[in-house]
Amino acid sequence: MNKAELIEQISLEANIHKSEAKKVIEIFCESIIQTLKSAATVTIKGFGTFSTINLAERKGNNPQTREAIIIKAHKSVKFKTGKEFADKF
Repeated sequence: MNKAELIEQISLEANIHKSEAKKVIEIFCESIIQTLKSAATVTIKGFGTFSTINLAERKGNNPQTREAIIIKAHKSVKFKTGKEFADKF
């Protein structure tokens, strides 16, 4: 499912206009991003937890040239599913 399909699904399930569903999704995503930027975690009970992790500098390879490169240290986002979410599979 992509973003457009998610918006379509929400608009049908909630019986709202697509533009309203799109706004809800955008606000939801932006809220998570802003919270993660402040180094906090986002926990949605029954769904999961978003958090940031620091990845150390490491060696890698350029897939086109096979040349060795250094991948700089950076932050990444980690998602851990909640128990209720995982139990549905």
